[in-house]
Amino acid sequence: MATSNRVGMQLRDRPEYENKPRPLTFAPEASVAEAVDAMCKKNFGSVIVVDPEDKVIGVMTERDVMRKLVHAGLDAKTTKLTEIMTHEPRVAQETDDVVDWLRIMSNDRFRRLPVVDQEGRIKAVFTQGDFVSYTWPDLVYQASQLARASLARNYAVWLIGGGIALYTLLMIIVVRSL
Repeated sequence: MATSNRVGMQLRDRPEYENKPRPLTFAPEASVAEAVDAMCKKNFGSVIVVDPEDKVIGVMTERDVMRKLVHAGLDAKTTKLTEIMTHEPRVAQETDDVVDWLRIMSNDRFRRLPVVDQEGRIKAVFTQGDFVSYTWPDLVYQASQLARASLARNYAVWLIGGGIALYTLLMIIVVRSL
C-alpha cells in the first residue's frame, strides 16, 4: 500500500487514531482462555498476536473463537492462539491512505485492520466502525442535498399545500370568531 500524499488522509491523521486504546497483544503461545479473559475485561473484539519485537503475526477475533474453538470442541485453556488465529493478516502502515483501506476492507470483507509504525510495530487497530465515522459526514451531506433537490423539484406542490394549509387555518380562526 502506498503512503498517502493527500493532506489529512493518512490513517494517523484520523482523530480516533491518537485516542485509540493500545491494542491487546499476546504471544502466539498464549492460551485462548487468557486472551478471551483480557478481551472480556477490556470489551475488545480481538487480540493481536505479536512476536517478541511487537510485530504482528496474527489476529484472533471473537469469530475465530466461535468457529475454530467452540464449534470444533476445543478447550480454551489448552488451545494456543497460534492454533486458531488468522495468520499473516493484512497490516496497514500508519501513513497509508484512509480511502484505500476503506475500499479494501469493504471489498475483502474483513473488520479489523492492525496499523503499524515505520518499524512494523503494532500501534492501533482500526475497525469498520472507525471507517464509518469517516464516511458518516459525507453521507449526511449527501442526504441533505437529496432532500434539497427533492424540495426544489416539488416546489409547486409545497407552495400549493402550504397555501391550502394557511387558508384552512385562517378559515378556522374566522369561523371560531363568529
